[in-house]
Amino acid sequence: MAGFRAAGEGATARFAAGQAGIIRNLVSQVADLIGDGTPGAAEPAGQHAEPGSAAALAAELQLSDADAPPADPALARLLPDAYRDDPEAAAEFRRYTEQGLRTAKLEAARRVLDTLPARGGRVRLSADDSQAWLRALNDVRLALSVRLGVTEDFDSDVAGMDRGDPKFAYVWVYQWLAYLQETLVEALS
Repeated sequence: MAGFRAAGEGATARFAAGQAGIIRNLVSQVADLIGDGTPGAAEPAGQHAEPGSAAALAAELQLSDADAPPADPALARLLPDAYRDDPEAAAEFRRYTEQGLRTAKLEAARRVLDTLPARGGRVRLSADDSQAWLRALNDVRLALSVRLGVTEDFDSDVAGMDRGDPKFAYVWVYQWLAYLQETLVEALS
């Protein structure tokens, strides 16, 4: 299984159809989670408001209506509170930053999907594409880590995992994504 290699200012890799399918599927699932699975969910409130109105200004500033972390633990990991000891400051910070964070995460996911052939093959990434891949792969790993219950003891917990365990394939994918991230970082260094 090959990882990324340096290619000019970016990186290159080759993915089999199954590998490309796994990456595309997981990146799409995380994008759906971030976008809340509903069209326009990642758009700021007031996106289509009357020009010059307070709602239009809020949309232009990408303000969010959210004042608490998402209920879904994986999404809460992707959109964490900035101030855990101060709920009021956390709510204010979230109002000003959550929409921009969602938009950036969705853009990174789109870049991965745009640069990864659905049937596999060679991927040639520019420096900017490589950064988007790093962010999107990290988001997938964060979401998977919550679903898998990753802790500090994770490696020792899964070292002897039975191949018949329903989580085995997900653990393998989680570790494979870590390998891809590592080789991409090395290729860009």
